[in-house]
Amino acid sequence: MRLKTLIADDEPLARERLRFLLSNDEEIVIASECRNGKEVLSAIRDSDIDLLFLDIQMPGNSGFEVIEQIGSARMPVTVFVTAHNQYAVQAFEVHALDYLTKPVEPARLQDTLQRAKERVASRSAMITHEQLKSVLAGLEHAATSRKEYPKRLLVPNGTKGSFVNINEIEWIEAADYYSCLHVGTKSFMLREAIKELANTLDPAKFVRIHRSVIVNVEQVREILREGRSEGSVVLINGQRLRMSKAGWQALLAASRT
Repeated sequence: MRLKTLIADDEPLARERLRFLLSNDEEIVIASECRNGKEVLSAIRDSDIDLLFLDIQMPGNSGFEVIEQIGSARMPVTVFVTAHNQYAVQAFEVHALDYLTKPVEPARLQDTLQRAKERVASRSAMITHEQLKSVLAGLEHAATSRKEYPKRLLVPNGTKGSFVNINEIEWIEAADYYSCLHVGTKSFMLREAIKELANTLDPAKFVRIHRSVIVNVEQVREILREGRSEGSVVLINGQRLRMSKAGWQALLAASRT
């Protein structure tokens, strides 16, 4: 197991000494070195770091401020390295693995590295276990929650009713407590609110792109963005329909399935 390691200290000599001590361990790979809190935040967010040696007093953001911004749960295994010992209690309150004072002693560092490797291995095993549980739960949910969607809708009209094939519906428009089904040149008024109808239809085929519009994904020809929160779609038949930001995201998600 090779641990991608980050050294964060504003003192060049301190970084150099720690890098030298860590070079004796073949399982440690120095991924990056940082001089201030801003660089640490960027490195953690951009890279998959296993182990962090973190100075407390740095320009920009202190070591504690780095943890506060990233969040303890998302931090790599962290070892504080500092010239001051008054922060030890606070360090362990943020779940640091260890607290080393400068100059770092080789024997003390080796003990810390051994515990760091055990912590990383334990985290990896826990992540693998949780991933397996998630996969199994997903498979179980898929097996038990397959939903049958209607292939036709019955639209009453006085003393008679008309069957409308679901796949032939191009788009649906809200009309108070009714929903207007647009099928080619015809329109059918169904006494059902658009919200209820949206829950009836297959979400992989019909997407609610606006609070008053449901569209058949296969009928969409173009997606037009008209700002950060609004847009529209153009159907194969040339019909242009309003689209909200949430509708745009839902349409893209349905298009990937």
